[in-house]
Amino acid sequence: MGGRAERLVAVVGFEAAELLDIACVTTGLAMANGLGDVDVPYRVRVVGPGGGAIRCGTGLTLGSDESLERTRGPLDTLVVSGGLGVDRFAADARLVGHVRRLARESRRVASVCTGAGVLAAAGLLDGRRATTHWQFAPRLAARHPGVSVDPAPLWIRDGNVYTSAGVTSALDLTLAFVEEDHGSDLARRVARHLVVYMQRPGNQTQMSLFTAAPPPRDDTVRALVAHIAARPHDGLSTPVLAARAGMTPRHLTRLFTEHLGQSPGRYVRAVRTEAAAQLLVTTALPLSSVAVRCGFGTSESLRKAFADHYGVSPSRYRENMRSTGGR
Repeated sequence: MGGRAERLVAVVGFEAAELLDIACVTTGLAMANGLGDVDVPYRVRVVGPGGGAIRCGTGLTLGSDESLERTRGPLDTLVVSGGLGVDRFAADARLVGHVRRLARESRRVASVCTGAGVLAAAGLLDGRRATTHWQFAPRLAARHPGVSVDPAPLWIRDGNVYTSAGVTSALDLTLAFVEEDHGSDLARRVARHLVVYMQRPGNQTQMSLFTAAPPPRDDTVRALVAHIAARPHDGLSTPVLAARAGMTPRHLTRLFTEHLGQSPGRYVRAVRTEAAAQLLVTTALPLSSVAVRCGFGTSESLRKAFADHYGVSPSRYRENMRSTGGR
């Protein structure tokens, strides 16, 4: 896998790998080659144990280009996919050893979804901040205490090691690679042709508060959550919410922490930020009006909340979402 002026990319698959984890990377980079006048194009190879066919977790079968064992560097990028078979792969010291070897020969190392478990097993995430699919983040943290697991972001870069969240976040990671290698104009063109957002920041949260979890089981918290979602512009301070629920602010904070994992103030701020995001994409309202409608009061307060929650300004968020038909 060498010789020409190309960016050599090895995408590691295995039995019961997730097809989308692989396809998002291979399609995104192939699209970059086809759309851009790039002086150093990508050459992508799907590699797997033994070099045989890779039967994905969905039942579809991919042909590998080369065996993992025979793959040699130097590589531009090594990407390890995730999927149902990742635990079996990560438990095979011989295969993990080949991933570790290739990582030493790669400029950039990455994982998609639960593929972070393979990088962790290879010792490549020790002392680093990393992410994975939110559902499997607690398991990764428990198995590898030397890894600082953050389940929120879509992708994280720590040095030359990148980890991404579940499944289609591999597209966000791939777009980040294209932008890093060839500039934002090409990354934007790739996003448009793939009909995806250009470009969700890496530290944008994986899930919306409105879809991340079932309604709280506690009747009081559930009623307050519904009230906050319906009227984010209202006065929603902790004392006001506590009075509405007929309890002390301290007791209300205890209930929110128990059932939602955060204080009433933090929850209200997150709901208001997501409500503002919806208005920015679906209306032409100026920032000042969006801020008032969502309970921030001022544009500056809205900007600060957006920077904390999405990692970009409200204006940039609106521009990114609309540039690829985000409506």
